[in-house]
Amino acid sequence: MIESLMNPADPPERRQEKLLEIIRVLMRRVEQITDDGGAAYAQFQRAALLEDQVRERTRDLISTLDLLNASNAALEEAHRETERARQNLANAIETVQEGFALFDPGDVLVMCNSRFGMHMADIRHALRPGLRFAAYVGLVSRSPRLALPAGETPEAWAVARMRRHAERHVIFNVALTGDHWMQVSEHRTADGGTVILQTDVTDLIRMERREMGRILDDQERLLRATLDHISQGVAIFDKAARLVGWNQRLGALLAIPAALLRLGAGFEAILQHFGTGFRMGEGMTAARLRDWAGDTARPALSFELVQPGGPILAVHAQEMPDRGFVMSFTDITAERVALAGLSAAKDTLEARVVERTLDLEDALGRAERANASRTRFVAAASHDLLQPLSAAKLFLSSIPDETVAPDVAQTLGKAQNALMSVEAILAALLDISKLESGKVAVTVAPVRLDRLMAQLAEEFAPMAAAKGLRLRVRLSDALVMSDAGYLRRILQNLIGNAIRYTERGGVLVTARMRRGGRGLRLEVWDSGPGIPEEEQDNIFKEFHRIAARASASEGLGLGLAIVERACALLGHPLALWSRMGRGTVFMLEVPLAEAAPEAAPPLAPPPRPAEIAGRIVLLVENDADLRRALVLVMERWGAEVIEAASAAEAMALIADLGILPDALVVDHQLDAGETGLDLIGRLAARAGPLPARLITASRDPALRQSAAEAGVVVMEKPVAPAALRAFLAGLPPAAPAPPAAHTTKGP
Repeated sequence: MIESLMNPADPPERRQEKLLEIIRVLMRRVEQITDDGGAAYAQFQRAALLEDQVRERTRDLISTLDLLNASNAALEEAHRETERARQNLANAIETVQEGFALFDPGDVLVMCNSRFGMHMADIRHALRPGLRFAAYVGLVSRSPRLALPAGETPEAWAVARMRRHAERHVIFNVALTGDHWMQVSEHRTADGGTVILQTDVTDLIRMERREMGRILDDQERLLRATLDHISQGVAIFDKAARLVGWNQRLGALLAIPAALLRLGAGFEAILQHFGTGFRMGEGMTAARLRDWAGDTARPALSFELVQPGGPILAVHAQEMPDRGFVMSFTDITAERVALAGLSAAKDTLEARVVERTLDLEDALGRAERANASRTRFVAAASHDLLQPLSAAKLFLSSIPDETVAPDVAQTLGKAQNALMSVEAILAALLDISKLESGKVAVTVAPVRLDRLMAQLAEEFAPMAAAKGLRLRVRLSDALVMSDAGYLRRILQNLIGNAIRYTERGGVLVTARMRRGGRGLRLEVWDSGPGIPEEEQDNIFKEFHRIAARASASEGLGLGLAIVERACALLGHPLALWSRMGRGTVFMLEVPLAEAAPEAAPPLAPPPRPAEIAGRIVLLVENDADLRRALVLVMERWGAEVIEAASAAEAMALIADLGILPDALVVDHQLDAGETGLDLIGRLAARAGPLPARLITASRDPALRQSAAEAGVVVMEKPVAPAALRAFLAGLPPAAPAPPAAHTTKGP
């Protein structure tokens, strides 16, 4: 600016003056600035601070620009990598020998290689990314290169193609013009897209055709050789009923001239030959056969050709898949001659069979009647015997122990044991009778083996100890599906037999799990003499015993017979293994249960006489001896017994006394056609439910069901004193009785 004020043309003196003037002006300006109170310095400070902030923001901006440049570089590198991957993918699918196309989940073409659609040059220009799948199918269906099946339109082909597209994976062949074939393989991707592969299979199909032709030629030669070596005559006709195949046996059987047996001969000429030397069997005529050969539907046909004084031929005709038909001719002359002989023999045999059948029916009827009579006799005899047996046991139980001499007590004990043996024999006879009658009802439910086996161990321990044997019972906590009563009876018989026939050593009862956990095997081992192999089937027969003793206490040989029948009834396989001198093991397989049975109530403690004293019991029993025995036993325990022989007498006594008993003990089979359940029901209707026991010798499951529905417990004969005593001891406390009630008894 100073140079603009100076004029180079001025003399030095003038330029000096101008400079001095400029200096003076500047000095005044500096003085003015210095006198403004420090405002200029503050502005200078603000300018310096602003410059620092600008410098800081500039550094931040430079750092941001650096990060942005780095991100742009990474993005550019990723873009280049994507392009390289895309190019590699394009190069890879381009090297694939098949046509390849990828459609996205929206059925839009994403990419394809140059071989995709290579057999349809007319649509190649349209196969570009963005093409929808439906449009692609429409282009293919209208292409002249597509060889549509006969009668199918492009629209129908497109609908069928779209239906296939709905499947996740599909492979099919497409016929093209010029005898070319393409296999289309379509698969769904994980994201819902579609991959299509197109493979040229023309060479494979043509090879298959050639191979099929060769196979057909081989089959034709094999068929020709087979036809020439079979005993039947065979004629094959095409759908126009022209002869296209036959064998040499045909000409020999029908005596057809060689001029007729030529390729293309009509069926009519063969049919006319049938009419010259043969007679058609019943139901067949030449007209019917002619109509069958010319019909559009040919059901299978069979008839006979009979040559007078010559062979008899069986003819079978059947249509083939190509609408042709085949006829076979079989010489059955020898069979007919044999059949005639058999027919004569059959008539003779039938007469003899009828005669023998009548004899067998009579014998079977007699056997069935005898078996039924035996079953009824056993049941009736057992029932009749149980009455006095029950009375005898009760009479023995009523004898006070303290009043009997030791030698008499010993005799009474032997009598009691004898009665128990008779009771066991009668029970076995009843079991056999029921099992043979086929009317046994079983209740299959979960059974706890530990409780059952513990009871058996306690039951048989004294018997084993008396013989000096070791009885080991390995308890099992398994649950099995069976009938608890019959399973107990089976094991009782097996353990009892093992102890009975073992003289030294011991008996082992155990349970083993089958392999795979499919069931449980119960085993009873003994160290007895063993069972000979020839006797192992016989021991399951009734009344069969090996080296049986004469004592009836050893049983009648019914235990194993009951075991076998009960196992068959329950479906429990039974087997045995034995070695002479080493012992025997019986094995019983039972299925495992899935649910545990309900817990049984704890056993009540043995009753005390004081718990029964004062109880009033109504006893109704038509057998005088058994009634008297029951009265003696219950009175010995301190009970007051009102006894009656019939239902009418019992009702009359209740009415006369004007009191109700504490408990009812009623026989089931009463006089005048009334049952014990009827009497209990009448008393319940009159005075409400009373504790009751129904005593009976019948083992009929229907009776038990009826008693259970009425809320009455059945007590089987012979009556067990312990069970009767437990029932009376479990009654509610006795109420005070009227003065006349405790001394009054029935007649």
